[in-house]
Amino acid sequence: MPFPHDFATGSKKAIPIVLGYLPVGFAYGALAGLAGIELPYIVLMSLLVFAGSGQFVIVGMLAAGASVAAIITTVFFVNLRHLLMSASISPYLRNIPRKALLPIGFWLTDENYTLACSELVKSERSHYYLIGMFGTSYAGWVAGGLLGGLFGGVFSSSQAAATMEFALYGMFIFLLVIQMTEKKLILAAAVAGGLSLFFYLLMPGGSWHVILAAVIAATVGVFLERCKKQ
Repeated sequence: MPFPHDFATGSKKAIPIVLGYLPVGFAYGALAGLAGIELPYIVLMSLLVFAGSGQFVIVGMLAAGASVAAIITTVFFVNLRHLLMSASISPYLRNIPRKALLPIGFWLTDENYTLACSELVKSERSHYYLIGMFGTSYAGWVAGGLLGGLFGGVFSSSQAAATMEFALYGMFIFLLVIQMTEKKLILAAAVAGGLSLFFYLLMPGGSWHVILAAVIAATVGVFLERCKKQ
């Protein structure tokens, strides 16, 4: 039957993301607890928001005493990239039932997007497969936040932040490596990495070097693909 098989296959594919989400979610839960947020609200935020960067922003702004309007506005702009990711992946979801698009859209994160794109370019996947993949990642994130809220009090805020940073780097390195299946993708990654280092040395501080490198590398890649098709 397609449901149990596709769902289980998608779930297994999400295991590397879950291994990254658990420590990052734990760091979020620990920092939220240290900021004075009670456990039910720590878990509820993971259930309703499901956006790592957005949740860390919320915790930091709550701790700083920011207004509700300021928090909502900031998180909106932080997660605005989800519109681009949704638009990018939508051509692959034309045959997905409408009722399945709601959970798939809600569970779309940077990591799920990257993994899903690497799978969808190879072959069409059922909505059961995507729900299994995205839903398992979601469960891993919520579990990490719960564990962090329960046991994060034994760590300091600096230790929790260091855990988050290490886990994020490891997870994104893995997601990059699994996509290196063609020479042009390896070249694009090398160019983006080189540009990022160049811009960092040129203007240290902040994250503009990453943004500029990504935009330039992506633009050059699209231009070369169009020239190749002509």
